[in-house]
Amino acid sequence: MADSFKPHDAAEVEAAIRSALADGKTLELTGAGTKRSIGRAAQWDATLDLAGLSGVTLYEPEELVLSARAGTRLAEIEALTAARHQELAFEPMDYGPLLGTASGAATIGGVIAANLSGPRRIKAGAARDHFLGVSAVSGRGETFKSGGRVVKNVTGYDLCKLLAGSWGTLAAITDVTIKVLPQAETEQTILVLDQDDIAARKVMAAAMGSYADVSAAAHVPAAPAARMAETAPIRTAVTALRLEGVAPSVAQRKSLLEALLAPFGSLASLNEVNSRAFWRGVRDVMPFAAAGPVGQHDVWRISTAPSQGATVGRTLAEKAGAEVLYDWAGGLVWAALPAADDAHAPLVRSAVAASGGHATLIRAPAAVRAAVAVFSPEPKPLAALTKRVRQSFDPQGVLNPGRMWAGI
Repeated sequence: MADSFKPHDAAEVEAAIRSALADGKTLELTGAGTKRSIGRAAQWDATLDLAGLSGVTLYEPEELVLSARAGTRLAEIEALTAARHQELAFEPMDYGPLLGTASGAATIGGVIAANLSGPRRIKAGAARDHFLGVSAVSGRGETFKSGGRVVKNVTGYDLCKLLAGSWGTLAAITDVTIKVLPQAETEQTILVLDQDDIAARKVMAAAMGSYADVSAAAHVPAAPAARMAETAPIRTAVTALRLEGVAPSVAQRKSLLEALLAPFGSLASLNEVNSRAFWRGVRDVMPFAAAGPVGQHDVWRISTAPSQGATVGRTLAEKAGAEVLYDWAGGLVWAALPAADDAHAPLVRSAVAASGGHATLIRAPAAVRAAVAVFSPEPKPLAALTKRVRQSFDPQGVLNPGRMWAGI
């Protein structure tokens, strides 16, 4: 059996998986490889490289729908839609800077498999919420399709939602259909300066509960804020609220939000250019980039209730010297902790257990990822369900076995 397969169409993907089945071998699924180091450091017999499945196969701007092969670069899709003043509203992050891989190289298949989203997640949802249709090959070597080209097209099981976030453990995605939306005409960001984590939580809660229609809310403490190099130099902690839309609406909502937030402290704002740069930095967690001063730190991605994010972040900062960054109005906590043999997993897990949510170890050496549970351990009933779903799609465990949890 070959050490690597690089198919150029769905039929060749199916043939590769059937070959692995016949030989009793396992396959690592990859595209551009930008997220290859996320997950357990498991071993596979061969690599199924889907980067050769490339190209946009359908784009109907009037219908707000686009179809592409799984290996199509996200940058190509974003350029194509931007030319028609449209975008992927879920604002998928680019893991390249954080993991030290090529920036701008991610593929649409990888975005869907990881269910990525960015700061607009609080308003527009994640990748799965824009995922309309799929063609894929299961671990049985069987090609299947689900969904279509319109939002209300699901009868029976919605396999698109199941595959989004499965990290290639259920099927090899070959083609996707996604929803696109119009770009905002302009944007501005209001900054509330020099808030601590707890005060910032109150600021973001007030903004999200207002009529301002905030599309992103984040808190960046002083140390990481100083490394947001693309924007004007920031020398203090900032709590940022983004407003998007047509210019008159943005101006009116900005006035409303400034009046609401004035009692919390000093305010500043970012114009459209600096606002876009700032939110790219938040989206891609640029203050924790592999090339930066915390590039050797272990990085955790923690999802919790927005009201609990500051509690988790403060616990990690006080007990392990973590640097933190809050997105999703406090519901997403990025934590960079000094490197340790266990990546501080017991502390992170206990902090998350006390507040609710889940944590994923995003960046750590392979030896650490082999020893530590990278994805949150599931309760026994959910783990049993996960195992049954996996066996339904891939009974012999051919596709990415062990990447998410040992033995699955």
